[in-house]
This record gives sequence, C-alpha cells and structure tokens, in this order.
Amino acid sequence: MLRLNQINQVFNEGTPDEKIALNNLNLHLNKGDFVTVIGSNGAGKSTLMNIISGVLLPDLGEVHIDGENVTSIPEYQRAKLIGRVFQDPMAGTAPSMTIEENLAMAYARNKSRTLKRGVTRKRKEYFREVLESLHLGLENRLNAKVGMLSGGERQALSLLMATFTDPAILLLDEHTAALDPSRAELITNLTKEIVERYGLTTLMVTHNMQQALDLGNRLIMMDNGEIILEVDESDKKKLTIESLLLEFQRIKGSKMANDRALLT
Repeated sequence: MLRLNQINQVFNEGTPDEKIALNNLNLHLNKGDFVTVIGSNGAGKSTLMNIISGVLLPDLGEVHIDGENVTSIPEYQRAKLIGRVFQDPMAGTAPSMTIEENLAMAYARNKSRTLKRGVTRKRKEYFREVLESLHLGLENRLNAKVGMLSGGERQALSLLMATFTDPAILLLDEHTAALDPSRAELITNLTKEIVERYGLTTLMVTHNMQQALDLGNRLIMMDNGEIILEVDESDKKKLTIESLLLEFQRIKGSKMANDRALLT
C-alpha cells in the first residue's frame, strides 16, 4: 500500500548548514497496517511525512502509494490518495466555513466535480451519521462555524474529514500533541476506533511513547534520518517505555536526547 525505496533528502546541501534529513530510507506498509513512528527532535519524522504527502519531493528514491509511483506527483494531486491530520488543530479545516461546508469539501476531494448542488439532503444525512460517530454532538451543529469549535472538536472533525473518503494512506502528524490530556485521550480513542472501523492503512508520528505502544500493529524508531528499529506486532505487545529507551541506547550507544518529552 505504501512503499518508500531508498529515500534521500538533504537540506542546504553544500553549505555549513547542510542537514541530512533522510538517509537511504526504506519503508513498506501493507494494506491495513497501523505503524507508529517515534524518535527525538530532528530524527526526520516530519520530513518523512512531507515526502509521503508530496509537500517535499525527494532528492533520490521513489514513493509508491497503492501501487502507483507518485514520486514526482505534487501534493495537490496526491490528495485523492492521502488523508492527513496535523498537530495544529487550526490546520486541516477552514475556520470561516461551517461544519457542513468543510465536510462537503473533504467529501469531494477524490470525486469528479459537477454542476450539481453541493450538499443534497441525502449527503447532509450522511454527514450527520458520520458526525454522530464522534459522540460530540456535532451532528446537531452542521451550520456552526468551525472556528467556533474547541481544539479537540476541530481535531476530531479533521480526523473524520481525513478518513471518510477512504484514503489509501492516512498520515497522523502528532495530531494529539497540542491538546490537553483529556482531549488528547478522546482523539486517541477516536483514532483507534476509526482506523479499525475502516481498516485504514495508517502512519502516525508521535512524541508520546506510551501512545506509540498502545496504538497500531507495528512501530518504527527513527534517528538522524534513518530507521534504526522496526518492531512487528508480536514483539510490540511485549515492549515498555523503559525497554524502548534501553533499545535506543543499545543501538546508538547513548541515551535518547529528549527522553522527558517522549515520556509524556
């Protein structure tokens, strides 16, 4: 479903500020995989997400999504294959538009444009149905401006918008990091429920190691632009935060630089 072959990405090449963001990186996700990604700041996690989504085109290597080579395809054309939820609850939605209008835009993302009415009665009922699954009462607020929603409500809406068109790959980019603990727990539970309900192939970056252990069937650890550890489903169930940190120290010969942030 997702295949990255020998991806290399260098920023400011040939200058004193040269930074190797991704170094000959290979990654393969099968259909239905839910892979969590951890690593300290600067490990290359955000660059990885941007390469997959098309925000960045790799210096070298290939990106394949759902059997299609999308390496040179720009972000706006890849959008029909990808759903993405960002860390910032303000991203991913249009605050000046209503919930219904935001959902209508997301619904049309992978469909041909026509001159038919944007939101039919049937489609509005569908929007109410999927919103009801969030258990936040948003199905009764279709005409509310998204900018008036709380951060947790907006992130729940963003998650729904990213997933209900059945994307080939779902990217979750630290999507609970900016929320308070109770809202973060809500979005985490919704993520698990929605991914399982639709069988979505998912890649989730997180700084929360416990979240990385609790969600998904595989885990990868990154450092200095490389995947230094891959854990399959059977071994993942046995892992603890302490054993993960010890494994990093064994591989790298030093402690992870920002353990405190990763333990939150």
